[in-house]
Amino acid sequence: MAIIAGIMVPHPPLIIPDVGRGQQVRIKDTVEAYHQAARLAAASKPDTIVVLSPHAVMYADYFHISPGTGAKGDFGQFLAPQEAVEVEYDTEFVNELCDLADDIDFPMGKEGERDRELDHGTMVPLYFINQYYHDYRLVRIGGSGLPFTDHYRAGQLIAQAVKRLGRRTVIIASGDLSHKLKEDGPYGFSVQGPEYDKRIMDVMGMGRFGGLLDFTEGFCEKAGECGHRSFTMMAGAMDGMAVKPQRLSYEGPFGVGYGICTFEVQGEDEGRCFLKAYEEREQAVCRQKQEAEDAYVSLARKSLEHYVHTRRMIPVQAVEEGLPGEMLKSRAGVFVSIHKNGALRGCIGTIAPVCGNVAEEIIQNAVSAGIHDPRFPSVREDELQQLVYSVDVLGETSPISGPEELDVKRYGVIVTKGRKRGLLLPNLDGVDTVGEQIGITRQKAGIGPDEDGVGLERFEVIRHGDKG
Repeated sequence: MAIIAGIMVPHPPLIIPDVGRGQQVRIKDTVEAYHQAARLAAASKPDTIVVLSPHAVMYADYFHISPGTGAKGDFGQFLAPQEAVEVEYDTEFVNELCDLADDIDFPMGKEGERDRELDHGTMVPLYFINQYYHDYRLVRIGGSGLPFTDHYRAGQLIAQAVKRLGRRTVIIASGDLSHKLKEDGPYGFSVQGPEYDKRIMDVMGMGRFGGLLDFTEGFCEKAGECGHRSFTMMAGAMDGMAVKPQRLSYEGPFGVGYGICTFEVQGEDEGRCFLKAYEEREQAVCRQKQEAEDAYVSLARKSLEHYVHTRRMIPVQAVEEGLPGEMLKSRAGVFVSIHKNGALRGCIGTIAPVCGNVAEEIIQNAVSAGIHDPRFPSVREDELQQLVYSVDVLGETSPISGPEELDVKRYGVIVTKGRKRGLLLPNLDGVDTVGEQIGITRQKAGIGPDEDGVGLERFEVIRHGDKG
């Protein structure tokens, strides 16, 4: 027994007749495709259904599995409390999955449930499934803020649990596509919105799951997508399996993309181990970048690797031989950025120098970026060979009178109001306009978008290495 099938489905509450009150007729192709996908899932008579929902409990650095023996929920927040769903959880499956995660120290488990009620990302798919089949138990898992590669690994753990327990299992990847297809849509229009939907429907419609890992997080954020993490976890659960993909429908009349695809598992296929292939490519690129590192970037790498191995800072005296003179004689603010598989893994720096020279500044900030950036867990030893570094040496800052004196490719910006101060480096992926640059910097400083009396400064940098 193993994973029998997977379905990729959206979760618009208005697709439920008592919620939509007629609006669902505008997505009739989606409704018909939903029934077709539900019938496919029901025909396999699964023991367990695993729902991957972006609206379940979600943490930045942890995959949450719903605990307990069961749960229920209704569409009361959408003015249809009479439409309710109640489920029994597959507790044996959940415990097995938690044990597998613990065995490899993977951040997945049952801790930290904030709301026991079922979310609409779970209830909408089950509304359709329940019209055709009821004899199943549920496992509900939320996404996380971790990289897409970790979502794929989470899916691989699901597959391991299925294999150990011998469950007939169906995976439901619940998620809408872009929310930015129209100016009058819920989040307006972004050029990345239609592009995301086209790309994702091509990838999923052909079952080319490796393409999910080629999307950057910045692009997905600009597209306003909802389901990419769910889709990637489902892909991981089908790693190494031959599938029969079928694209059933795509619509977006309300400014949100709704795509439905189904995947029938046909057996094993070693040529479809997409994460392994992706990481081999990334490691080859990483090795090439390491070979091309200059003294600045090499010092950042040596500093963090020494600390991870020894838990001690590397003395500058141990590495100063062969360093360029300017690194030992000059002082400047320095930012060290670390990327893994194209995603930011840490970034810490100093606006003005706090150490005796640039070399010491790099040593301190490389360790801070890898160990103390509060947005990320500390870098582990097994990650070191996958990391790409860049070092920005900051020039002098100068006050400016307004945004017209900025250029996102050339100048970084510092935004100040009172004791609040934020900085953003220049030439960052995903930051394309001065407005975006200032908005992000205000947010980092804790300065509201409408607050007046804000001071602006600009600076240039000398960048060593690249941004991932």
